Amino acid sequence: MEKAHARQPNMAVGLTLLLALATLWGASYTFIRLGVATIPPVTLIAARTLIAGLLLIVIMGWRGIRLPTDAATWRRFLFQACLNSVVPWTMLAWGERALDAGLATILNSTSPIFTFFLTLAVTRHETLTPRKLLGVGAGLAGICLIVGVQALGGLGEQLVAQVVTVLAAICYAGAAIFGRGFKGLDPMAPAAGSLLCGAAILIPVSLVVDRPWTLAPSMSSIWALLALAVFSTALAFVIYFRLIQTLGSVGTTAQAYLRVPIGVAVGVLFLGESLSATAWIGLGCVVIGVAAMTIPARKARISAAGRFS
Repeated sequence: MEKAHARQPNMAVGLTLLLALATLWGASYTFIRLGVATIPPVTLIAARTLIAGLLLIVIMGWRGIRLPTDAATWRRFLFQACLNSVVPWTMLAWGERALDAGLATILNSTSPIFTFFLTLAVTRHETLTPRKLLGVGAGLAGICLIVGVQALGGLGEQLVAQVVTVLAAICYAGAAIFGRGFKGLDPMAPAAGSLLCGAAILIPVSLVVDRPWTLAPSMSSIWALLALAVFSTALAFVIYFRLIQTLGSVGTTAQAYLRVPIGVAVGVLFLGESLSATAWIGLGCVVIGVAAMTIPARKARISAAGRFS
């Protein structure tokens, strides 16, 4: 009886943190939309990776965790940075100069579907169950509903931005597979290491391309950048790693489908955005698809719940 009572508060904390993580990552699309209004994409993401990476280093120091020093691990951090931050975050920031945050949220949240395709092609540890087949079909239908309408209207800026946003989701899928190779390290180590590598790549590019000292960003863009780096990156990573230890990796993926409606809602409430009827249908398809790909089966859910005890 005591064990059951102890499990309920722990589960409540875990679910609260899961909702917080989905909110932080869902809100990141609105922060990016506000940031790129007066800060170029490369400079915005360079600052995001640097600030978040340094914050994680401070948190790791407080926890007594050190980054590895061997060159081989740092080369892997560098490759992870390209897949997980440098390329997709820059693509997403560039895409959101033309796209609403809500639309970017929907398109970019399809990464679990592309992860499934890549695991079939590369690691081959996934099996094509009827539920996953439903998820793949629904997710792709959602993308086609959103992007396809633009394609019928000709190759415009919105279409290119949408395609780039989907490509960013594919990069996330590759990062998820490559990230499986960091076993044996505290999960914060590859996060901090890859963010610092990302900053090392993007800062020189920003200095050459954007010349940030000539920019005059608005206060809303500066606050959005700080919120993006501190809350939607550094704090979100800390919560994510906590959930990995409590909910487990399967349970934590639930944020993937929670953040879609949250991200859309944040854009509607704070940016006054609206979705077309086709985009709303696409949103429903993507939520169904991502949920089908990430919600564990009953046995897995029971196992994940048992980790709270």
